[in-house]
Order: sequence, then structure tokens, then C-alpha cells
Amino acid sequence: MFDDVGHWFERFLQPGALVELGVLAVCVALAWVLVQRLSRRSRAHDRRSILWGRSVVDGALFPLTLLALAYAGRALVALWLPLAVFKLAIPALVALAVIRTGAKVLQAAFPDSVWVRPIERTLSWAGWLGMVLWVTGLLPLLLQDLEDITWKVGSSTMSVRTLLEGTLTAGLVMIVALWISSGIDGWLLRSATGSSLSVRKALSNAIRALLLFLGLTIALSAVGIDLTALSVLGGAVGVGIGFGLQKLAANYVSGFVILAERSIRIGDNVRVDNFEGRITDITGRYTVIRSGGGRESIVPNEMLMTSRVENLSLADLRVWHSTVVSVGYDSDVDLVMRLLGEAALASPRVLRDPAPSVALSAFGADGLEFTVGFWINDPENGTLGLRSQINLGILRALRAHGVDIPYPQRVLHWPGDKAPQ
Repeated sequence: MFDDVGHWFERFLQPGALVELGVLAVCVALAWVLVQRLSRRSRAHDRRSILWGRSVVDGALFPLTLLALAYAGRALVALWLPLAVFKLAIPALVALAVIRTGAKVLQAAFPDSVWVRPIERTLSWAGWLGMVLWVTGLLPLLLQDLEDITWKVGSSTMSVRTLLEGTLTAGLVMIVALWISSGIDGWLLRSATGSSLSVRKALSNAIRALLLFLGLTIALSAVGIDLTALSVLGGAVGVGIGFGLQKLAANYVSGFVILAERSIRIGDNVRVDNFEGRITDITGRYTVIRSGGGRESIVPNEMLMTSRVENLSLADLRVWHSTVVSVGYDSDVDLVMRLLGEAALASPRVLRDPAPSVALSAFGADGLEFTVGFWINDPENGTLGLRSQINLGILRALRAHGVDIPYPQRVLHWPGDKAPQ
């Protein structure tokens, strides 16, 4: 083995190695140019894309393209020269392609997951270790030694090599399944809004679950596990779901029902259990509601199916709000109503159709109370700032026209001569 390695290193000193390096450099330049031009023309060039990344070499397309060009260059050089550089370059490019593809698939399938980074590091170390064993020729010897370590599992015999190869195959199958599901997920959710977004989200979740189930089945077969033995386990799991996991199962079923019925959709403004906000995400188990103040509530889907939910934008995105103003009893009522309506219309967020309304709502203890009602169609932007803007406009208008805004008043009557001195 070491003689072969020494002979391989001697080829690096031959003039043909310079030719291989030149061909490899041309492959790198050509791959860089191709990926750069494709990334400029492709609309799918974003941070979550598997093929593309923040730079040309960040995505999975560059190492895959470079690997294909390197194989073509190796076949061309092998017609005239003995190979030396490509025997090192091809394993390194294979390891790079596997690492970058696996990392991008995990990032796209599980964004914001804390355990993705450790898996990426493990995949990187395993890929480069396999490349070193491949180049040095130790890989066949190691596999042969692992083949000799065996044990009995029921009626079958398994070895460490079989388990290792099955695990690698299972990982490859799961990565491919996640890649396909991420691609379908991006295609379904692209440019989807409103009710269409909810339906596509439900379809995306169902497709991902189906692909992961098929991938897991193929992965278990690759490891060497007899799937017929899982029938008893499947029955036990079914009993467990029926008793101990019924709440969890109810949440998942409720999630699919919500997405299918579209009674609650992503982007709707709802009030659940005295918590009001905008729905930002609907998963299989829970729904995320974000309030105007930035707080987020994670509501189990079963609660949305079994309790009272106020959907403020189910049939219409317009929402009515109001503010109350008190003026003195001697004020000009017609003037006050005109000023209040003009102050409400001064805000660009207030809808003109339907127009704001002003009503004399009560004869208060301190003055006349007017209610100014107005409609908006963007409640997700908050209402505190809007109400403050309208109140400030009302205050300026009333002061400019000399309309009295009374202070709280109380009249005390003292009987006879018991008045305080």
C-alpha cells in the first residue's frame, strides 16, 4: 500500500501533473462562470435555496458542477497521461459535494433548528475522513476488517460493515427525501397568499410527511431491518396513540382540518383566550399568533377547534375602531361633529369607504360624549399609534376653534349653616 502511495507521489513530480493542474483549474473557472451566470438568471436565488447560496460557492450547485466537469476532465487526460492530481481531486470534490449538499438540504428543511449545526459538523468530519481513507487506500482494508466483526440478530447475521453501509445509505435516502420535500414546499408556497396559502401549507405538510415516511421505510430496509417485524410495533404505537398520545394526535388532526377548511388562515387577525394578534404560522401541532406588541402565543390546534375563536378578518379584512371625546355642554354640536370627522379622515390609514362616523353617544357627568368610529384594513400594523394620531388631531382642532374640553367637576351642597368656614 505504501509503495503505491509513494509511486503516486512520484507522479506529482512529472510534467504531466502540471497538465492535470491546468485542466483542473479550467474546470474550476468554468464551473464558477456557469454557476454565476445561472444564479443571475434564476429567480430561485435566495438564502433558503439548496442549489444557490449567498455567494457562488456557497450553494450545492457549484461543487456538483465542478465534480461533473472534473470527471470529464479526468476522462480526457487519461487518454494521454497517467493520472496523479485527479486521483486526489476527485475524492476531495466528492466529499465537498456531499458535505455542501447535505448541509444545504438540512438548512432548507429545518431552518432555525439548533441541532442542524452539530449535524453539519459531523457530516463534514465524516466526509473528509472518508476522503482521506479513500485517497490513501486504507478504505478497502478498513471495510474488510469491519466485515469480519459480525453478530447474530435473530436468524440473520450482521456485520459492522453492513451496519455502516446501511447507515450511510439511510442518510443518503433521507437527504434526498428532504431535498425533494423542500423543493415541493418552496414550489407550493411561492407567491401564495390568504386562503391559497393555507391550502398549500396543508398539502406541503402532507407531502413532506409522506416522503419522510417512505424515506424512513427505505432507510430501515437499507440497514437490514425486517419491516414485517414492525407490524406488532405498529399495533402497539396505535394503542399508545389511542390512549396516552390522544392529545398529541388530536392536535395534528386539528391542524390538518384547520388548513383544509380555511376557517383560520395565515395572516388572519384573531382573538383566542383574551389574546389578540395575527396568525404568522400554522404547523401540524400548533398555531403561532403574534400580537401587535411583539408577543407570540403558541396555541395548540385542538384549542382552536374546541373553543370559541374570534376571527377579525375571516370574511373581511376591515376592522372598526373608535375613540371617545368629551366637550362642554355649551359647545356647538354641529361644529364639533364636523371637526371630529375631519380629524379622523386626516390619517391615511383610515378608510374613506366606509367613511368615519361621529355620534353623540352619551350625556356625561362632565360634558357631551362623542364617539368617533373609523375603519382600517391593516390591523397588523397596530392601532395604538393610529388612535394617538387621531386624538392629537382632534385635540388640535378643538383648541383651534375654542371648543371647551371640560375637566371633571363635582358640585357639593351643604345644608343650612353647616358649610365649612
